[in-house]
Amino acid sequence: MQRHCVSSAWQTLSRWLLRAAVALGLGFSAPAGWAQDKPENAFDGKMSSEQIDRLVDLWHQNFSGAHDLMDRRAAFEAMMAATPEPRRVQTRHVDADGIAADLILPARLHYSPGRRAILFVHGGGFYGGSLRTHRNVAAALAKAASADVLLIDYRRVPEAVYPAQIQDTLTAYRWLLVSGYDAANIAIVGDSTGGNLAIEAVLRQMQAKRPLPASVVVMSPVTDLALTGASLDEAGGRDPLVSRADLDLLAKSYLGDTAPADPEASPLYAELKGFPPLLIQVGSRESLLDDSLRLARKAALADVAVTLEIWPGMVHQWQLFPFWVRDARRSNDSAAVFIESHFAEH
Repeated sequence: MQRHCVSSAWQTLSRWLLRAAVALGLGFSAPAGWAQDKPENAFDGKMSSEQIDRLVDLWHQNFSGAHDLMDRRAAFEAMMAATPEPRRVQTRHVDADGIAADLILPARLHYSPGRRAILFVHGGGFYGGSLRTHRNVAAALAKAASADVLLIDYRRVPEAVYPAQIQDTLTAYRWLLVSGYDAANIAIVGDSTGGNLAIEAVLRQMQAKRPLPASVVVMSPVTDLALTGASLDEAGGRDPLVSRADLDLLAKSYLGDTAPADPEASPLYAELKGFPPLLIQVGSRESLLDDSLRLARKAALADVAVTLEIWPGMVHQWQLFPFWVRDARRSNDSAAVFIESHFAEH
């Protein structure tokens, strides 16, 4: 993993660090032909590459013939429904001020529920994703950060379009506040389009001059719905999970008449000064690599404490598969360390 720590405008994205994180050890039964991971912490490029190749094959198998948004939503659900259930957590179904959600609690003796929370905003192109598709990554963060995780089921396209998804995210965050969680002990996490929603919800909270979360983590975020990133074309098929055509379809379906470069829809164009500490994770093979690189630079120039992690060989949303991909466990753990370091209560 390449890691840049940027804390002010005078710092640049030139400091590279390698970091190995402890695997979470989520037990699972691997699919046929999928070797179970070993517990060593040393980086193994061959192992990571093989695991990603198998994941890509599985993705293609599930999405073959899925062309429109509803087909793709169903394919994603079917793929994730076949994944193992998380272990060592308790799940409670809750109503977060009208937003259906799962409150995921780590089953640890030393842990006191109700003290620290993570709001998880799932990805899925604004039209897909659910409580089931993201249960494993949410549970991984709950255990690694010793925090309650509120995984929300916000409204999706085509049933609802922009800005309904952002409004639901903001409603859920404010529900945590009125439920007794202090803002200084709340983090917001989003992957892919969920990263977009997480940032935009915080920007609206800033505009309202209301309490901000302690930190924000975005995994493979979609930050530019105008699709101006050079990596969209440079990737040359290295990221088989996301293409320019895919992004163009979801952006048009989500935005309606809203301009794709509107800062209230695309965080890359927003004013970030005053934003909470931010962690950005992205894979080196991602078509959306530039969405993360440019956001990190803009945040640094706005004096935001931003950390950028570039994970070698990883494709879009690899973090969702901690039961199959070694670097998914490592990146989840790295995110948890970042979150925990910014909680007021340690």
